[in-house]
Amino acid sequence: MPCRYLIALSLAASLLAACSSGEPEWNGHDIAGIMPDLTYELTNETGETVTEAARADHPRLMFFGYTYCPDICPITLARIQAALKQLPEAQREAMRVLFVSVDPERDDPARLREYTSGFGDQVIGLTGNQKQLKALHKRFRVTYGYGEPDEDGFYLVSHSSAVFAFDRQGQARLLFNQDVTADQMAADLSRMLASAP
Repeated sequence: MPCRYLIALSLAASLLAACSSGEPEWNGHDIAGIMPDLTYELTNETGETVTEAARADHPRLMFFGYTYCPDICPITLARIQAALKQLPEAQREAMRVLFVSVDPERDDPARLREYTSGFGDQVIGLTGNQKQLKALHKRFRVTYGYGEPDEDGFYLVSHSSAVFAFDRQGQARLLFNQDVTADQMAADLSRMLASAP
């Protein structure tokens, strides 16, 4: 399912839930009960194979991208960083950001570690082989693809720009698209974390 249809479906569900419950609307899209729990098997920045259990009991944000991305990735990670800075200290320190590279050919653990270090200690670089990446993308109904290399071998990668938010139990809760500001993201995350058991 293309990302635009997922967002439209999530928005519709969010509006219906808000109308029926009397709760204020989210700035992002409420995907609780629509998207599956966080599950993955990937390689981290030190070359170790890890699963979602590695960050158990931490609320997490997950974003797909690659380190050679010229615009969406650095802008999105900077927006996430700005949002996290607005959270109360306890909430901010609990949060983890999973930056999943869909370009394992160029983004080895060392490259990921260098890239994510520019966005704060809470950002963790992950990648995997094509089988692992495709399974994760299928699970969350998003896609990625590779452009043709230029004469220098450089190529662009198309990928989802959505940021997924999961609670401490790894349950999908929110989806942020590029229209959600850092302030709005911070408000949603604080509300999500405050309401968590």
